[in-house]
Amino acid sequence: MITLIKNAQIVNEGRIIKGNLLITDDIITEISELEITSKCDRIIDANGKYLFPGCIDDQVHFRQPGLTHKGEIYTEAKAAVAGGVTSFMEMPNTVPNTFTHQLLEDKYQLASEVSLANYSFFMGASNDNIEEVLKTNPRNVCGIKVFMGSSTGNMLVDKKETLEALFSKCKMLIATHCEDEETIKTNMEEYRNKYGEDVPMECHPLIRSEEACYKSSSLAVELAKKYNTRLHILHISTAKELSLFDNTKPLKEKRITAEACVHHLWFSDEDYKTKGSLIKWNPAVKTANDRDAILRAVLDNRIDVIATDHAPHTIEEKNQTYFKAPSGGPLVQHSLNAMLEFYKDGKISLVKIAEKMAHAVADCFRIEKRGYIRKGFFADLVLVDLNDSYKVEKGNILYKCGWSPFEGVTFRSKVTHTFVSGHLVYDNGSFDESKKGTRLVFEAHS
Repeated sequence: MITLIKNAQIVNEGRIIKGNLLITDDIITEISELEITSKCDRIIDANGKYLFPGCIDDQVHFRQPGLTHKGEIYTEAKAAVAGGVTSFMEMPNTVPNTFTHQLLEDKYQLASEVSLANYSFFMGASNDNIEEVLKTNPRNVCGIKVFMGSSTGNMLVDKKETLEALFSKCKMLIATHCEDEETIKTNMEEYRNKYGEDVPMECHPLIRSEEACYKSSSLAVELAKKYNTRLHILHISTAKELSLFDNTKPLKEKRITAEACVHHLWFSDEDYKTKGSLIKWNPAVKTANDRDAILRAVLDNRIDVIATDHAPHTIEEKNQTYFKAPSGGPLVQHSLNAMLEFYKDGKISLVKIAEKMAHAVADCFRIEKRGYIRKGFFADLVLVDLNDSYKVEKGNILYKCGWSPFEGVTFRSKVTHTFVSGHLVYDNGSFDESKKGTRLVFEAHS
């Protein structure tokens, strides 16, 4: 199959050019500002539209196996490609937790059968599986996930000797969820004593506090510096943590990197009044000052990538009291649209969006031949109409859980086409599911 995309505004590697792009099977074979005259099977006239590299989300929870009433790899990957996310990296806190290579490979096998997006899965670390962790192949697994804060099952890694062993022995990227468990427990008791079971949702950022985040993040950075570990800290939620990160060297030379999530860039603690548990995440959405500082850090490269931490729960689960309502929410269908709203408001450029949602993720994880619009790279591409709009409502939400914290929002842009490895999987609301995504491959970490 040969596809020509013509007259597109190509957003790539720090500039925007009007040009044409040729896809042969799964590879970009020509990019030109001049007319491309090759014989084609399909021509898409992208006049007036913007062509981005497909977004790569380095943190999602697609809930399979064991939690499939919330989401499945099939449903959530379908939502992802509709939103312009062509590759994802999924977390190990499924049921059972992904603590063995057999369980990890079971996920890869399932994804190969059902995922419309490209995929990778993190190996999970616990207090007692370090030997299994160290067997992980850096060529075809994105990294090791360490929960330095409570999570599902046995995923909390809180023994100092375990952390020391992981950081000193693991040659792969370690991705961490950083919140100090003891600080959170102390805060939780304080608020339970004050309110009983009916703790107001706006207390969530006071329970899962700035102190809890900074204490854990600073410990991770300290360990990484001690052992020269390749560390990636997920979902930064406070202004205070930003002092831990460096923007004086190129991303490819960094040993310590950081991620911002869409919800920490969009919402603030003022939104708990109207959104309640729907914006209850761990780490918590905090103040407007934190939110604005995180965006500044994205722009000045202290924070390297933008992701979602997509974590669906049913609306029935979310509509419970504070201690019973689970943390997390679905975002992967709307992450690119949300960032394009910031562009519309003059807060970020289109080239910076492409950098933080595609280029930098590929560089951070050293993904082979993805994340850029380059000749010889896989054709993971997204066409966006910045002159169209749509309102998020029940009828167009594709998550299995059926809701979104963005319900009622009218986005002033629309994803019209998504290509995954050259396959036009999404076209103006229609899906071609005849081909599935492929397993991401990585340059070895060291």
